[in-house]
Amino acid sequence: MTLKRWTMLILAIILISAIYLVAQYRMPEYRGPVNDHYDGVRFFNLDGMYSPRSFADFIKWRFQDKPAAWPTHRDNLFTPAVKQRVVGDSLQVTFVGHATVLLQTQGLNILTDPIWSERASPVQFLGPKRVHAPGIDFSALPPIDVVLISHNHYDQLDIPTLQRLEQKFHPVFIAGLGNDTLLKKRLGPNAHIVTLDWWQNHNINRKVSILFVPANHWSKRGLWDTNKTLWGGFVIQTKAGNIYFSGDTGFGNGSIFSKIAHYGPFRLALLPIGAYEPRWFMQSSHVNPAETVEIFKILKLQYAMAIHFGTFHLTNEGIDEPIIALDKALKKSQLTQKQFRVLQIGEEWQIPPLEKNNG
Repeated sequence: MTLKRWTMLILAIILISAIYLVAQYRMPEYRGPVNDHYDGVRFFNLDGMYSPRSFADFIKWRFQDKPAAWPTHRDNLFTPAVKQRVVGDSLQVTFVGHATVLLQTQGLNILTDPIWSERASPVQFLGPKRVHAPGIDFSALPPIDVVLISHNHYDQLDIPTLQRLEQKFHPVFIAGLGNDTLLKKRLGPNAHIVTLDWWQNHNINRKVSILFVPANHWSKRGLWDTNKTLWGGFVIQTKAGNIYFSGDTGFGNGSIFSKIAHYGPFRLALLPIGAYEPRWFMQSSHVNPAETVEIFKILKLQYAMAIHFGTFHLTNEGIDEPIIALDKALKKSQLTQKQFRVLQIGEEWQIPPLEKNNG
């Protein structure tokens, strides 16, 4: 690495750290009873995996590992004709990009980890920049009823997007414990915010409820708030079959997915396939495609949809590598691309009904 590159990287780290310090001067201070994933100050993973890696490991990764080059822009190939509502037991999904998916069923419109910002960053002049525009223009969104926020990283909890959603739709925002401090501060006192511990449930109406479930990950937005808010995934429980949104997660020993499997049968799962290289650094918090296929099998899924790839250049693998690796893992496990689909940005999918013999 040249001296110029070293200098630029160090200056960027200093600048980003300063921005974090200024923007996050008041850290969340959740306090609650000690349990199997909370020690009274910080949360931790159930299977002993510690995340995040140390700052020294971060420096090693950034200085020693060279990421694959990505294109600066790709055109979206699909322009969805988004319905205002999908009623009854029908289930339609539209891939907006990254971990953002529009789920429509039972007359409800649900967004996962919404981000419409140009960058996944506390500022819009620095940080990972979009390669694809959002698959649905914000002005074309149907009325949003529920927003699921898996954790507080900037590519999942995007304040500018959440503020726009609150102003236009006033949805229910559901997140893990401790995230209400930031959300109330930035969205205002009238925002409808629900925070849950793992295995806690929130009823949306008589037909749909939301269960917060574990993930192997971590949380951090500032300098001193590591793991002070809870991360996780969601099971959207409906009479027409449950939907699992994993959020960001490592595989660990697989035990959390065996526990989540008890909430099946699942009609659909949204599972991450990207941001996994180098493995020595990312393994504790991001699955690779082969591990994602293992989750598919543990959960005995009918269908899955790939998320968390191809939008923001976050890690070392190339933009198309997750798709190629997923295809290889599916073939090895004798599964098909019809069972585990990779949608294009803006592409829609009508999910078939839950099979009676599933689960």
